[in-house]
Amino acid sequence: MATRKAIQVGSKTVRPVLSLDNAEAKSRVLSLYKAWYRQIPYIVRDYDIPKSEENCRAKLKELFMQNKDVTDVRVIDMLVIKGQMELKETVHIWKQKGHIMTYFKPTIEAKPKDFLSKFFSGQE
Repeated sequence: MATRKAIQVGSKTVRPVLSLDNAEAKSRVLSLYKAWYRQIPYIVRDYDIPKSEENCRAKLKELFMQNKDVTDVRVIDMLVIKGQMELKETVHIWKQKGHIMTYFKPTIEAKPKDFLSKFFSGQE
């Protein structure tokens, strides 16, 4: 009896952000991916970035695949909302070229070994 009451107190019903189930969240992710995919030629042209459309599409796939293991529907919905905001900022050219190029920054950077490299990177 006491454990049942503790479970009722400890568990809380949470409201969904956008999607009610995984299928609906998956369709939202796919529609966001397609929207980004369709905008890539315009992004490359408008921002005049030194990357090809194929490179941008590969980077788009890589960024979406980083979150492939997320299973919580609320987290997926928040990621979709953030992706929609990024897309809107990019399409309306509210970003600058440097903001777009940060997506292509290498994720693994080699640690500097000599004094000047450490100094310029701010490590020591």
